[in-house]
Amino acid sequence: MTVTVRFAPSPTGRIHIGNARTALFNWLFAVNNKGRFIQRFDDTDIARSKQEFADSILYDLHWLGVFPDVTEYQSRRVEIYDAAVERLKAARVLYACYETPEELDLRRKVRRTRGQPPVYGREALTLTPEQVAEYESDGRRPHWRFLLPNFTSDPLQPERTEVHWNDLVRGEETVDLASLSDPVLLREDGTYLYTLPSVVDDIEMGVTHVIRGDDHVTNTGVQIALFQALGAEPPVFGHHNLLTTVSGEGLSKRTGALSIESLRGDGIEPMAVASLAVLVGTSENVTAAHDLSELARHFDPAATSKSAAKFDPDELFVLNRTLMHHMPFEEARDRLIVLGISGDKAESFWLAVRGNLDRLSDAVAWWRILSDGPQEAAEFSGEDRDFLHQAFDLLPEEPWNGTVWKDWTGKIREATGRKGKPLFMPLRLALTGRSSGPELADLLPLMGREGTLARRP
Repeated sequence: MTVTVRFAPSPTGRIHIGNARTALFNWLFAVNNKGRFIQRFDDTDIARSKQEFADSILYDLHWLGVFPDVTEYQSRRVEIYDAAVERLKAARVLYACYETPEELDLRRKVRRTRGQPPVYGREALTLTPEQVAEYESDGRRPHWRFLLPNFTSDPLQPERTEVHWNDLVRGEETVDLASLSDPVLLREDGTYLYTLPSVVDDIEMGVTHVIRGDDHVTNTGVQIALFQALGAEPPVFGHHNLLTTVSGEGLSKRTGALSIESLRGDGIEPMAVASLAVLVGTSENVTAAHDLSELARHFDPAATSKSAAKFDPDELFVLNRTLMHHMPFEEARDRLIVLGISGDKAESFWLAVRGNLDRLSDAVAWWRILSDGPQEAAEFSGEDRDFLHQAFDLLPEEPWNGTVWKDWTGKIREATGRKGKPLFMPLRLALTGRSSGPELADLLPLMGREGTLARRP
């Protein structure tokens, strides 16, 4: 049996790091088990689903390094769901209901006042043919509910019915079907809600493992019953904890909070996003993996905490800096060319500056400093200006090599008596216009003697 997983977002917005967490959990599980990854768009909500969002989700996944084996759209599979509906109707486990939302809300309130759980009371099962005909003549169209198997003989007398499964993440889980309302599978307008297409697709596509957020735990009890009603063996389920903001708020595609698109626009590396998305809220240390293969070796669904994990964007920048500081030139080369950084000095430049970058795009500013000089001239005291005039007079002749900085500062120290910060800081400000940055020993050969002299105050 080939392990088969799926990532099934609704294309109603741009995915955020919480959605990416689910996608990456599935992808890494497939990688570790030599399995298949299905990208499935749950786009049965025609009013809100848009192709541009589906396209952006695919782009974001590719950027993260996730490449689906196949891409499916539920909107193109309606005939398969229609056939499943007919099977459920024939088995008498799908029944028509005519209540309006207002009537349902009133019934829930009544049940609460009586100390009963606010679940649907299956009143539609007691409708007479005459009542149904009256509803139909009034123009009411039914929605259709799945009859949960939580009774012995009389569906109006539900009893505790436990559904058990061994969760990949949470261990043994139990849902009592008697505590739930029969789910609506089909709306009045004939469109499908999430539950039935998801189960039918999992059956038809041979999905063996469903890994998703723990907000679906209760849904799983319902879906297991639906799998069984359709004569199928349920897949293995795993429910990971959700990510929240630092303040504890949930993430949403609609608000665009911490969207992958916005993080990419901020210059965050894909592996910084992937590393934090996967490892936060687990027993693993949150470190920056170089690629998804390395991250897969640290991935264990069972190591995930049951409580929500708070996502701090500041941690992304820590991971991003780590990736920058260790990124080989071969990996950065093409992106540097796009930024206008190329030529014989490009590799030496990258190795000199990468340890001081938060984002790869920060290299542009240092390239300009090396090429054109400080972007803003530093101001010096009269004493420091005299010191710099003397220092530049001592600049070694060419050819220059890796020891030019040591040779130069040695002469300066001997001639002026200055050492430490009083020696190095004026030189750094004169050469770069900045009080901190890459090692001047690495920058000086890149500037050349002529370029260095041009920076003399």
